[in-house]
Amino acid sequence: MGSGGNQGEGASGLEAPMPTFRWEEIQKHNLRTDKWLVIDRKVYNITQWSRRHPGGQRVIGHYAGEDATDAFLAFHRNLDFVRKFMKPLLIGELAPEEPSQDRGKNSQITEDFRALRKTAEDMNLFKSNQLFFLLHLAHIIAMESIAWFTIFYFGNGWIPTIITAFVLATSQAQAGWLQHDYGHLSVYKKSMWNHIVHKFVIGHLKGASANWWNHRHFQHHAKPNIFHKDPDVNMLHVFVLGESQPIEACATLVPRPGIKPTPPALKGEVLTTGPQYGKKKLKYLPYNHQHEYFFLIGPPLLIPLYFQYQIIMTMIIRKDWVDLAWAISYYTRFFITYIPFYGVLGSILFLNFIRFLESHWFVWVTQMNHIVMEIDREPYRDWFSSQLAATCNVEQSFFNDWFSGHLNFQIEHHLFPTMPRHNLHKIAPLVRSLCAKHGIEYQEKPLLRALQDIIGSLRKSGQLWLDAYLHK
Repeated sequence: MGSGGNQGEGASGLEAPMPTFRWEEIQKHNLRTDKWLVIDRKVYNITQWSRRHPGGQRVIGHYAGEDATDAFLAFHRNLDFVRKFMKPLLIGELAPEEPSQDRGKNSQITEDFRALRKTAEDMNLFKSNQLFFLLHLAHIIAMESIAWFTIFYFGNGWIPTIITAFVLATSQAQAGWLQHDYGHLSVYKKSMWNHIVHKFVIGHLKGASANWWNHRHFQHHAKPNIFHKDPDVNMLHVFVLGESQPIEACATLVPRPGIKPTPPALKGEVLTTGPQYGKKKLKYLPYNHQHEYFFLIGPPLLIPLYFQYQIIMTMIIRKDWVDLAWAISYYTRFFITYIPFYGVLGSILFLNFIRFLESHWFVWVTQMNHIVMEIDREPYRDWFSSQLAATCNVEQSFFNDWFSGHLNFQIEHHLFPTMPRHNLHKIAPLVRSLCAKHGIEYQEKPLLRALQDIIGSLRKSGQLWLDAYLHK
């Protein structure tokens, strides 16, 4: 319980001594209309302010009732600037006898990880090489130019068209990795410049929305592979993932007041369940064949159908006119370039074919690091352990780095999302050593094996569903 003082949001004159709270009290404030969180043992009421959070209210809301120190450090470049916005939200601090970590999270792992982060800072691993990103942008523009020249010089026959489509799909994929860098604030020291260039790359070069990407992707980083929190594992009943969802449920954990949960069973909590696919005999699709129909509706349709619809609707519904203007500039440039060769209908078909190709690239690369890992309800782990449970790496090579936008170092990227990608390989040995010290598995595999494991994971989850579905 709090030891007196103003507990409302935006308290401007906190009395001395500052109010103190126990974790039992803090964990009650994890509702949509009542959100507290802890950073560096300070307690903040973010209920109203979360609506103005630049990264979206959901990503910060996912840490309501928890310690968010490591997530706070991971996502923000200019900490002094951000802390200015936090001062009015301060309502107290943890009671002296309370541990810094909630729900029995491993304090030694947390301490060691923060020491590792300090080492990375001392090694200047958060400092970017501007030439690297400039050259990356240049090779994207070069591919766009080559594509146009191919059609201009060789005509719009089938062979030049197919070659051009593959070149443009490659350009789009690489632009996707580049916007990812700017979106994570990993290029420039000042966040403002990252945001400006991010809108240019994702908007003018790809026709998408920076705000849509931020609000979606940061949730994924905050709570990777956690049902109801990571939008990347919301499969809309098309696929079942992991080992628990196919059999039982995507469960939401609701703490009982006054009871401190204890991992891993999280005693004292009530499970409010989502779809129990197997036990409840839910069969939206034949999930035991999902590893087969994945080839038909996963890679081919994600970008040209689902993402495209979601991006456009999000910009319109949220009245995000700046992002919409950037996206329109992409479509205007594309159609001005290719309508003279293909006409209006032909250019529309050409654009969707490019996105069809790019979608395959995107899905295979992004899923090889995550879908094969643990996917479950909220386990309430420390930052380091939660990221290692949800991510794995692919072996380093020049091709793998380029092909995946350095997301073959997914573990390091998730631990340090603002670290420039060209430095991820430098911190990897230290991350591996920390994993060895605490007995945490550090998974790294060849590229082809990683791609094959996607299908194996879908097959396994589908079989678990079938066994539960048929069980009487």
